[in-house]
Amino acid sequence: MTDTKIPFTYGLLTAVGAMAWVLAVRLLVTNPSSLVHIPGTPIFFNVLQFVMIYLGLKAKEREYGDKQDFKKGIKTGVAISLVYGVAMSLFFIGVLLIVGTRWMGTEPGVQGNVTSVDIAKAFAGLFISALILGLIYSTLISFFLAKRDSERS
Repeated sequence: MTDTKIPFTYGLLTAVGAMAWVLAVRLLVTNPSSLVHIPGTPIFFNVLQFVMIYLGLKAKEREYGDKQDFKKGIKTGVAISLVYGVAMSLFFIGVLLIVGTRWMGTEPGVQGNVTSVDIAKAFAGLFISALILGLIYSTLISFFLAKRDSERS
């Protein structure tokens, strides 16, 4: 595997899982104030991102046959999150083109008519939070998975 294959694979898998959640929840739960929508979606997205970063870092270990160092773990995790953020942004561009802004009217901070500023804030929030949380999750996971000085031969 090349250095970009794991981030693309696990970033896209994260995005596909989040896309499936969004589509299923929007189709099955019609009340936008439901617990499935309000706390459920952010919790699902965060757990999914954390798990996929973990799985990506473990795949990187298997690829190299040894534990990775702390910095490489963080870089891989952030790369996974970057791919995830870009893919989710593209997905929501498609949603905007197909569904329009109907789904955005239920988002926090959006009242009444959805403006282009609301759309820009939503995309920035999605992308930036994916990167920031990816950095946090990568740091935590790498701390526990990284090769220690005592383990180096």
